[in-house]
Amino acid sequence: MGDSTCRVETTSRLAQWRIDNSATCTYRKSDPFKIGMWNWYLTLEKHRSAFLRLYPEMSDLSREKPPIASLILRVVNFYGDRKTLTYSEIKDRLIKPNEEFAWQVEVPQTGKFIIDIEFLDLKTASPKDEPCSIWDDQIMQKASDETALHSLGLMLEENIHTDIMINVADGSIQAHRAVLAARSPVFKSMFSYNLKEKESSAIDMPDMSVEACQAFLSYIYGSIKHEEFLAHRLVLLHAADKYDIPDLKEACQQSLLKDIDSKNVLERLQNACLHELPELKKNCLQYLVKFGKLYDIRDDFQEFVQYADRDLIAEIFNEMIISWKGF
Repeated sequence: MGDSTCRVETTSRLAQWRIDNSATCTYRKSDPFKIGMWNWYLTLEKHRSAFLRLYPEMSDLSREKPPIASLILRVVNFYGDRKTLTYSEIKDRLIKPNEEFAWQVEVPQTGKFIIDIEFLDLKTASPKDEPCSIWDDQIMQKASDETALHSLGLMLEENIHTDIMINVADGSIQAHRAVLAARSPVFKSMFSYNLKEKESSAIDMPDMSVEACQAFLSYIYGSIKHEEFLAHRLVLLHAADKYDIPDLKEACQQSLLKDIDSKNVLERLQNACLHELPELKKNCLQYLVKFGKLYDIRDDFQEFVQYADRDLIAEIFNEMIISWKGF
């Protein structure tokens, strides 16, 4: 068993360290104690003055998301029948495991004293995110959302009480009517009226492979992985348009905007027109005309002209004329 003088008693926001004999040593370190997401330590150093230090345990969490603490320190000293109190309040202090954070405190040379650390708030600090209280309702909501999405993903992955079969080009996948209907008004209509999908408990999607359909369902159920999304963006875009899922359509557009190059710009321009994506269309035209990349792919463009929409071709040439007038 550990030394009881090193043990820190805790509640959800309060840590209390009782030292019954301050004369036994000049340095003392507490056992680790957990408040919030982090394990913490307290140390007491006594020389001519006494210094109390608080710091989180060195870990990946404390390095990547060091805590920002608002807290109250109370040190109660006992001199016989007398009692004195040291009080200090700290607001929004970033506490890193490798940096000093200390109070100079009054402690008796002999006798006992009690150290209270009351955490008023704890926030996470991350280069990517705004500091957010771990006790905020948003954190609870985020945890609830993540749990719900995980459960939905398991329903799909493990075929829990599935009631609809999706037939695709190279196989079939089981799913849930309620989930599909909640995410798509097209699916909702299929299951609400006397259409063949309602009667047969099956949906035919011959324009999808099993892998692409799995990615589509994973998005609907909230469990899609980034690499899975990237691999099937164009198929997902088509499905988003066909089944009226605007958030998926916008996600595809924003992703396709990020890596336009000479190899894919014509295909993306065609899809931007087909699926009415104005931002993607604008960026593709800008890449081709304003930045002059059309001349780097002249052979591909000549082939593109043979099958592309006439209005789109006219718009490209109109952009070229406007660009030439600007010189």
